[in-house]
Amino acid sequence: MIVVTSNKVSEERVAEIVKYIEKHGVQAHISQGVDRTVIGIIGKFDPTLAEHLRQMSGVEQVLKISKSYKLASRDFHPDNTIIKIKDVEIGGDQLVIMGGPCAVESPEQIDEIARLVKKAGGQVLRGGAFKPRTGPYSFQGIGVEGLAMMAEAGKKHGLLTITEVMTPEYVDVCAEYADILQVGTRNMQNFDLLRKLGTIQTPVLLKRGFSATYDEFLNAAEYILAGGNPNVMLCERGIRTFETYTRNTLDLAAIPVLQGLSHLPVISDPSHGTGRRELVESMCKASVAAGANGLIVEMHTDPDNSMTGDGVQSLFPDQFAGLLADLEKLAPLCGKRFDTPKEVIEPGSWKK
Repeated sequence: MIVVTSNKVSEERVAEIVKYIEKHGVQAHISQGVDRTVIGIIGKFDPTLAEHLRQMSGVEQVLKISKSYKLASRDFHPDNTIIKIKDVEIGGDQLVIMGGPCAVESPEQIDEIARLVKKAGGQVLRGGAFKPRTGPYSFQGIGVEGLAMMAEAGKKHGLLTITEVMTPEYVDVCAEYADILQVGTRNMQNFDLLRKLGTIQTPVLLKRGFSATYDEFLNAAEYILAGGNPNVMLCERGIRTFETYTRNTLDLAAIPVLQGLSHLPVISDPSHGTGRRELVESMCKASVAAGANGLIVEMHTDPDNSMTGDGVQSLFPDQFAGLLADLEKLAPLCGKRFDTPKEVIEPGSWKK
């Protein structure tokens, strides 16, 4: 249930309404919009509470939210959530590009890739230190040491950083090193992990499970929001279908659907969404045209010899730079701005 008041209602009166709600043993979450204030009520409450609230001064409407996710719903938060991290805004009109390798392999590797991401115009360096792999014998990442390497490279080249966290026990240590924590597709419904992420304020990129419906996806986000962390981004990274030509099927429709259902920023991952290098650039552009707030793209200086084996979906640095140059032209046509400084990266120049 949500309680709607006009922004002309004083903060003191809103506080009184919240106090009255919380006296009934439920939680009240305030969302300040441009024209109205929305108070979301979470928990079991007496049916008569709605009628009592309707009669209170300052209350314009009391509405029932039928969706199982409340805080993630646009009904509760009509305006887009904008997550500000230093000079980067995610969820507004700025197109945000996250680029880098699947995994951190060495200080030299992540430093060179960070330099190239920055040169191409990216704002966020991605890299995994803990890797959930399908097979137990595959490269699993180099752990905390990799976090330190990536943090140093990001700081040196003026980039934000994002890395995947796999267990509740590693949330705090990952948050010490990274600006954004990523929840992978296999952990979308790891509820202990989601609850732990709700106790911190570090932004979270939540990837859609490869078989998850939109409702299941948004309910996973609800766990983090309900815990007290409002800084959640949704990531469409492809779903499992009958098609085997691509690694996954990138659900482009998810971008506008999720933006209609929720106020949270939506990021697209065409690298995992296709699993094929030759498809990544076109699907990045299609994602921006569909309204994505940002992209997370794998890029590697030697993808054919990457330690994770995901090189087949990683762009070469010159391809990454060319893509970002194209996005600079496309972004304004799609209501976005992408105006970070960019330089041309010649094919093979990073090997010299």
